[in-house]
Amino acid sequence: MSSVSGQSKLDKVLADAREYKAKREGGYREQALKLYPWVCGRCTREFTPKNLSELTVHHRDHNHDNNPSDGSNWELLCLYCHDNEHSRFEELIRYGSTTETKQAAATYNPFADLKSMLKK
Repeated sequence: MSSVSGQSKLDKVLADAREYKAKREGGYREQALKLYPWVCGRCTREFTPKNLSELTVHHRDHNHDNNPSDGSNWELLCLYCHDNEHSRFEELIRYGSTTETKQAAATYNPFADLKSMLKK
């Protein structure tokens, strides 16, 4: 490969990277980071530019195409709380309601007549 074609490839990669960055800055993550304080909405962990990559935008209705500009469908969550939220949602989809149902206590006692059984 010649250095000229290598240079044009590099120029294209850099141009693509700049275009991607510009699109992303107009995307919902950048908007949410401008709207909300850099704090996890669940565990209240605070973030700085140094660890900001660990703060995610969670879509409250789980629809990534629902991005109102007022941020009403977004919530900033740390990676751990975000994973937990999606796990809970998956369990809800798979198993239904997560509310516990009251279960009657068991009445059968397998050892109720143990003394007489041992005498035999």
